[in-house]
Amino acid sequence: MDDPLVPPFDTKIAIVVRGDLPTWQRLNVTAFLASGIAAECPHLVGRPYADADGTAYLALLGMPVLIFEGSGSVLTTARERALRRGLPLAVFTSQMFATGHDAANRGAVEAVPGDELDLVGVALHGPRNGVDKVVKGVSLHP
Repeated sequence: MDDPLVPPFDTKIAIVVRGDLPTWQRLNVTAFLASGIAAECPHLVGRPYADADGTAYLALLGMPVLIFEGSGSVLTTARERALRRGLPLAVFTSQMFATGHDAANRGAVEAVPGDELDLVGVALHGPRNGVDKVVKGVSLHP
């Protein structure tokens, strides 16, 4: 079996965040969404790091993560495209900024029908061509 963490990569990770968020929120959303990919796809996490002195560091995702930005409608379209393709998907909604813990975050998402979510970020992983189709027309984050 091929190692999924050795280029050329057969799969791709993409995160799309809403461009009108303050910088700290974009970074926060991106971090949360990347953790969703790592949790769902542990085979994408590499081995722990260590420096020349032997100090140990945590393992990271072992492949590039492409970060895109778009409007709320772009995020809604990306969500719909990912769901149609059956790609693993993580979401972050505006309501989650008002919560303080994981259970409250899940409750905020559960309270709203999927097509009405006020998305501020989505993350997905899948075959390169499938991910490319989901983010088609979306700009890379500057």
